[in-house]
Amino acid sequence: MRIDIITVVPELLASPLNESILKRAQESGHAEIYVHNLRDYTDDKRRTVDDYPFGGEAGMVMKIEPVYRCIEKLRSERDYDEIIFTSPDGITYNQQEANRLSLMNNIIILCGHYKGIDYRIREHLITREISIGDYVLTGGELAACVIADSVVRIIPGAIGDEASALTDCFQDNLLAPPVYTRPAEFNGWKVPDVLLSGNFAEIEKWQEDQAWSRTKALRPDLIKE
Repeated sequence: MRIDIITVVPELLASPLNESILKRAQESGHAEIYVHNLRDYTDDKRRTVDDYPFGGEAGMVMKIEPVYRCIEKLRSERDYDEIIFTSPDGITYNQQEANRLSLMNNIIILCGHYKGIDYRIREHLITREISIGDYVLTGGELAACVIADSVVRIIPGAIGDEASALTDCFQDNLLAPPVYTRPAEFNGWKVPDVLLSGNFAEIEKWQEDQAWSRTKALRPDLIKE
């Protein structure tokens, strides 16, 4: 899978995209992630990527020309399944959307900045708008990292234990059950006996019951009646 991220502040992406699972997935060839500096697609000495909005509103707006040039260059080299814009207007991001994107070959993520982007970009170039939550960030770079991380980690082979990814929270719209490790008792706090029993049928039933009860108590919105 290839992910191309377009940004005006590529430095923000350097560390998150080159550590841990994302780093290993790229080194093993399961994923390719490229960051494109939008200023490289400007045509003036100041490398201007923003301008004042028509209508006199406050703030600055990302210009259409450099975004168009960057996307057109990428599209001339390969086909893209989605061109994503990180926006509070978009669909709310969840595990099901991450699963869907993980099946694609090539995606572009455009990171918004300033007051917003020229709306014609959204009308004519963007195929999918995604929001990672109802709050405001300085730019779309952190949202792009969230999307890239959540997508790459479930690509088969990206992590050593694929079963671990398949049992993460939200894969079945449930929160994960509690997990424990050694020692079996600490400070008088004990691991539930069922997990030490070796009875895998009982352990699986306990895990399912815990997942349901925790979801009902903490995230009832996830349970579809």
